Amino acid sequence: MLALSGNKHFTVASVTARPRAVVAVRCQQPEQQEFSAAPLDRRTMMAGLAASLVAVQQQGQHAAAAEECAFQTAANGLQWCDVVEGSGDAPVQGAMIRAHYTGRLASNGAVFDSSYPRGKPLQFKIGVGQVIKGWDQGILGGEGVPAMKEGGKRRLIIPAELGYGARGAGGVIPPNATLEFDVELLGKRRMG
Repeated sequence: MLALSGNKHFTVASVTARPRAVVAVRCQQPEQQEFSAAPLDRRTMMAGLAASLVAVQQQGQHAAAAEECAFQTAANGLQWCDVVEGSGDAPVQGAMIRAHYTGRLASNGAVFDSSYPRGKPLQFKIGVGQVIKGWDQGILGGEGVPAMKEGGKRRLIIPAELGYGARGAGGVIPPNATLEFDVELLGKRRMG
């Protein structure tokens, strides 16, 4: 994020150094606005450049991770690929499962939620409508999608019809959004 005048924050898509240390910032927004800042001192310019390099590196890592497995597509448009195939049991409908996840908007890769920073996986009954249809199908299996196994990590690309549809969700997922999830199916909870 980059703070510009007026306390507005933008995701930096690129920072271009121009003569006399004037920096142009192109923001990754739907309207693709371009802003030019006044002449900057060397420290501020280097901080902006460092932030853009980190953003580019993270985008490159996300793109490289997406290329690590070949996606398959179900008839209803759900796409999946197993990054790590689990060796444990596959869940059955109605079972209480635990999963870590990171959710992103497919349109721009922006993370809208993740269980990892909270350190607490999502716990829910699979296949009974407690989560979006794309999750139920992408984890439990069906429509040509194999069930995940405990210990597995799967990447899902969920069309809007199997996600939040035309209503979107919570102001962070726009209407008709295609979603990307990295899902890690954890083993049964150990009582200890």
